[in-house]
Amino acid sequence: MTPQEFQDNASKNPVSSPQTVSLGLIQMGCGENPQDNLQHSIDHIRTAAARGAQVICLQELFSSPYFCQEENAHFFDLAEPVPGPTTKQLGKIAKELQVVIVASIFERWTSGIYHNCAAIIDNQGGVAGKYRKMHIPDDPCYYEKFYFTPGDLGFQSHSTPYGELGVLVCWDQWFPEAARLTALKGAQLILYPTAIGWLEGASDLENQAQQSAWETVQRGHAISNGVFLAAVNRVGREGNLTFWGQSFVCDPLGRVLARASAEKEEILVVECDLTQIEETRRQWPFWRDRRIEAYQGLDLRFLDEDSSSE
Repeated sequence: MTPQEFQDNASKNPVSSPQTVSLGLIQMGCGENPQDNLQHSIDHIRTAAARGAQVICLQELFSSPYFCQEENAHFFDLAEPVPGPTTKQLGKIAKELQVVIVASIFERWTSGIYHNCAAIIDNQGGVAGKYRKMHIPDDPCYYEKFYFTPGDLGFQSHSTPYGELGVLVCWDQWFPEAARLTALKGAQLILYPTAIGWLEGASDLENQAQQSAWETVQRGHAISNGVFLAAVNRVGREGNLTFWGQSFVCDPLGRVLARASAEKEEILVVECDLTQIEETRRQWPFWRDRRIEAYQGLDLRFLDEDSSSE
């Protein structure tokens, strides 16, 4: 990002920006039928909107079971274009309810190229933007590299009537670079559609440590960037995974404003006071004190003697 681009992002008109936004997270379980899952999500979206939610985020790959537990070419049939049938249906609801919907979709771009994509559907019913998941895992029960091409749209902030939204997806949660660059693009809220759970056979101690690490690293992103942050996870048992739910929203100080349970479907609706971003960054001026001239090594895989001399 050039200095001018940074200045343009940072100087978006504060007078016309909303002071608060009501954020809704839909934590749910998924069945085998995509249309049933979509309708179930729409029912929850209506409930969240009735409770005042203006931005509503669905979990990762919300319209199907988490199929990445195995490598099976049959599941490519679940993919669709973005914009496409699902965004069209959600667009009608978004326009009717005057909400913004963040929907994670298995995107078919063209034959042989598929993405894990989050679509930002605005209150006029159109796709205002999309983010393609950048970090693609390949671990037991998370064989996503078989299905998804790494994202090619970069890290972004999307302007909506309810604030500047940055969207990342699941495995992106563990990478501070992704959150930093999204915040530098102007995001006031960073949203993470998620599908993460406990593997069969792990001990309770291991499970607790993994879930704690997952939440802690994201709260750290909120603190270091001075933004609101939310993760919305699925819940329930699918195959060898028990999704741990516990979707949450935290403020720019990393304080958890709301957290869902580990075992049941829930709708969180949380009021986010965006004026806290300015207040927090004045008190903890991490951005001011960044030594941007000293970070060149971040574009290298590893800093050994050869790479440091390049």
